[in-house]
Amino acid sequence: MGTRKNALPGLKGAAEAKPKVTLIGSGLAKPGLEFVYEGSLDECKPCIVKKACNNLKEGKRYRIVKVRPTKHECLIHRNGTFAVEVVEAPIAALLSAEMVIKNSRINYEYTCNNEDCKSYGLCHPDGIVEGEKYVIVEVIGNAPDPCEKGRTLQLVNLMSP
Repeated sequence: MGTRKNALPGLKGAAEAKPKVTLIGSGLAKPGLEFVYEGSLDECKPCIVKKACNNLKEGKRYRIVKVRPTKHECLIHRNGTFAVEVVEAPIAALLSAEMVIKNSRINYEYTCNNEDCKSYGLCHPDGIVEGEKYVIVEVIGNAPDPCEKGRTLQLVNLMSP
């Protein structure tokens, strides 16, 4: 699930991160909504504001912090889109307990592929890109369910450095 790296002093949390402005369907444009950006669609190619919609990093989790009144027509979203301000959102994940140190960097790697496991969603959380670096910004506690492989796991919140 990852390899521990050296501690990272002075990490800025999501609340301190500078928001990015993007566009999202009007029905989804609500402060606090979290989503994983999945990339551009072929239907977006002729759109004149496609760069504003597709300016986030594919596979990353974001949280809407503000909805702006600017509305645009859209070929995908029937009721158009709104401009929103987003920040990267923390991602809850399970890590091996021996590598959990707050503010340390890890290289996230999937170590279990048992899709029937109760903890699969936390071992393979949406918004994690395997092989990328993350920082443990919060240690939440023990895993909600025991690991079926007998590993001792801790629930943490991760953010990109």
